[in-house]
Amino acid sequence: MASPHDRAPSGTSLDPAQMIAEARKAFFTMFGFLCLVWAVQLVNWLLDGRMALLHGIRSRDVDSLGYLLTAPFLHLNWQHLQGNSGPLFVFGFLAAYRGVRKFLGLTVLLVVTSGMAVWLFERGDVVTVGASGVIFGYFGYVVLRGLFDRNLIDSLIGLVMGASFAYLLTTAVPGTPGVSWLGHLGGLVGGLAGAWIFRDRRPKQAAALPDGPAAPSLPAPGAAPGRKSAASGASGASGPSAIGPAGPVSPRADLLKELDDLGL
Repeated sequence: MASPHDRAPSGTSLDPAQMIAEARKAFFTMFGFLCLVWAVQLVNWLLDGRMALLHGIRSRDVDSLGYLLTAPFLHLNWQHLQGNSGPLFVFGFLAAYRGVRKFLGLTVLLVVTSGMAVWLFERGDVVTVGASGVIFGYFGYVVLRGLFDRNLIDSLIGLVMGASFAYLLTTAVPGTPGVSWLGHLGGLVGGLAGAWIFRDRRPKQAAALPDGPAAPSLPAPGAAPGRKSAASGASGASGPSAIGPAGPVSPRADLLKELDDLGL
C-alpha cells in the first residue's frame, strides 16, 4: 500500500509540486541503487570475478534458488556493468517517479519473473548474472503503465520510450550469443504484468439515487417561519446536489487537469 506521499489518491493527478517531489525521491533511489551495484562489482573485481560465479543463477539447481535475489546485483566484468548502468537508471527512474513504494514492489516481481525464467529454462552449463532482466521489466512497465492508469503524461512517456528503444526487444528472443534472452523475456513479461498489477485503482462511481418525490425539508429547531434551512439550499427547487471535491472524478476531468498542468 502506497502512502499519501507516494502518489495522489486514486482518480486524481499529481500537481507539479508533487511530481517534482516524487521525481526527486526516484532520482535518489536509483542513484543509491547504482552505487550499490557498482560497490558490489568492486568487491567482485577484487575477488577475480568469483562472487559472480558463486552467487549467480544455475538452472534447475535448487541450491541456487536463493541467488535469484543476488544475481541482478552481480555482473561478469566492468564492461557488462557499464552497458547496464545507463538503461537501469533511465528506465528505473521512469518506473519510480510515480511512487517509490510501488516501484519496490515492482522490482521484487521482476527479480522473480526474470530469475525464474532463467532457472527453469536455461541450459545447465552456464551461470547467469546481471540487471538486464530487471531493466527489461522496467521497460515493459513504463510502456504500458499509462494505458492502464489512463494517465496522459505516462502514456506519452510510454509511447516515446517504446518507439525509441524497440530495438531492445531483439535481445529478448533466441539468437544473441552470450546474452540471457530468457532473463530478458522473463523480465519483460513481468513488467507488462506489473503495469496491470500495480495500476491505480479508481473509486467506483457513486450509485445513482432512485427517482421519486423529494422528501419535504423541515425547518431546523428555532428557525424563523418561512426561512429555509441551510441544508435545503437557497432556492426552493429540489434536485440532486453537486458533488464536491470528495466525490468521484471522471477520466475526462483527469485529462483536462493534466493538460492544464502541461500548460496546454
